[in-house]
Amino acid sequence: MSDGPNAHGEAEAVCEIDTRGMICPLPVLRVRKTLATLRPGDLLRVSCTDPAAATDFPAFCQAAGHKLLESRRQDAGTGRDWGHATELVFLIRRGG
Repeated sequence: MSDGPNAHGEAEAVCEIDTRGMICPLPVLRVRKTLATLRPGDLLRVSCTDPAAATDFPAFCQAAGHKLLESRRQDAGTGRDWGHATELVFLIRRGG
């Protein structure tokens, strides 16, 4: 877990999972399983290299009642499981 500022400027815990190298549907399944262990309002940051995640995560969050706070692309570098790829990073607030 890492900390990020909340609306009041206080540190807020962020759970992080790495789904780089996984392909659809595994990233969404891993996120669903992880969110089930969190409390409503908790934050989850997801790193992913599956290009389908760019549409999968917004659709999943909308359907499941979670809020997608951030979606960005960055260079993932070279990894043993995913080669050289673009990394997608999502920040999700668990719904209630």
